Amino acid sequence: MIGGAVVEALQKFVPQENIHLQEPMAGHTTFRIGGPADCLLELENEEQLKKLCRYLEMTGMPFFVLGNGSNLLVNDAGYRGIVLEIGQKMSGILVQGKRIVAKAGATLAQVARAAMEHGLTGLEFASGIPGTVGGGVVMNAGAYGGEMSQVVTQVNVVSREGELLELDNETMEFGYRTSVIRKSSFIVTEVTFSLNEGDRSVIKAKMEELAMRRREKQPLEYPSAGSTFKRPEGHFAGQLIMEAGLKGFRIGGAQVSEKHCGFVINVGNAASEDVSGVIREVQRCVKERFRVELEPEVVFLGW
Repeated sequence: MIGGAVVEALQKFVPQENIHLQEPMAGHTTFRIGGPADCLLELENEEQLKKLCRYLEMTGMPFFVLGNGSNLLVNDAGYRGIVLEIGQKMSGILVQGKRIVAKAGATLAQVARAAMEHGLTGLEFASGIPGTVGGGVVMNAGAYGGEMSQVVTQVNVVSREGELLELDNETMEFGYRTSVIRKSSFIVTEVTFSLNEGDRSVIKAKMEELAMRRREKQPLEYPSAGSTFKRPEGHFAGQLIMEAGLKGFRIGGAQVSEKHCGFVINVGNAASEDVSGVIREVQRCVKERFRVELEPEVVFLGW
């Protein structure tokens, strides 16, 4: 629990209306699952983040950085710590020629649309990814042959000590669903994209085509965290899960999607334990049958 003294201290860094005690996390994740966090802070700028990082580092209080919650499973018991939400209050987008500078809380869909509207190509692949720019950079988000490493030139981050740093593409050490930030304590605040000039109508048509493919192949009608597992080397997770006979496998309100076996979906008031139970059983069965370890893409908070 967060005491009055801590709340008083937090009010020095963020406005009182941005401080939410015992905040239900189900409203902040695309799974629509999760108990209360002790405290959730809506951040508005880098200065607030820098000051908070120094305070949290000094006090040793546990904290978690949240974007759109599109890759997150929060325990129904909640999270005993502070959640720093970098979302719509920190989501500005600036187009400068063939560059786009986006705050970390902007969604990838918003940035892809801004690129399209200015006749810039290179971000079409990101138009249907439900995460934020910050989260997308951290995990090198990708789809349909494109990924963040191909278009990102600079990433501004804040360290746990409250220092603002600039990382270039090489320093980011992008890999499959990873980057240097996954292995460090940095928090993304702003990302610069370098794109190419293109025909707006062609770009729009490509985005519409990809959106149609997503609707046809993915269970977008249900809450989920997107692809549940990373792609194992030499395999496709969804195919392995289907061949293991787990299509439609269900525990409580959580189910392996019948439309795409790579997705675990919330088909109705799923508990966090339902989802984690399905994930564990899928991992067990696939390892038993194919000797392949499936690694979740989903981040577990409060476990």
